[in-house]
Amino acid sequence: MRFLLLSLVTFFYSSTAFAQMTDTTELPYQQIPDYPADYSPGNILARMIDGLGFRYYWATEGLTDTDLAFTPSEGSRSTQETLVHIYGLSETIVNAPQNQPNIRPANHSNLSFDTLRYRTLANLKQASELCQGKSADEVAELTIVFQREERSSQFPYWNMINGPIADAIYHTGQIVVFRRTSGNPINSKVNVFLGRTDF
Repeated sequence: MRFLLLSLVTFFYSSTAFAQMTDTTELPYQQIPDYPADYSPGNILARMIDGLGFRYYWATEGLTDTDLAFTPSEGSRSTQETLVHIYGLSETIVNAPQNQPNIRPANHSNLSFDTLRYRTLANLKQASELCQGKSADEVAELTIVFQREERSSQFPYWNMINGPIADAIYHTGQIVVFRRTSGNPINSKVNVFLGRTDF
């Protein structure tokens, strides 16, 4: 019952965040946020997530139906299916700082591109804000929980860094390659080192 309640709260937040985003001008990560105040563990984690958010924003900006349908080979994930996977990763990323379980199985294949994009960016923004300022001891208390019916498994936050965060960056890079191959390359003025667009 507790896990069901927590998953409903997570769904409510995602739905609310999505409802509040009425157009792309309101999406986070068009530009990377200002530097954190210091190099605390939580701020470093937040900055990693912000870097992912910025890359994801521009990797997905202006994708067309042709781009979304693109697949590099038969049997491979399409761009749309890769976005579904990244969204699932973003849910894991935002759940850990709240000590909320990841309910399995999860199926997001029915979500539209716009919904996936809005909710993924909202999850990353919330995760970054939840990590900001955390001390090493506070980060050490965070756990990744996977819940499948009555069975659950827990992992330390270390697995978040080499797992979902790194995986989401990896797959965001795939989107960049896929859209270039389908004839719609990412905006050439995006500067991922500076975290801004040189317009």
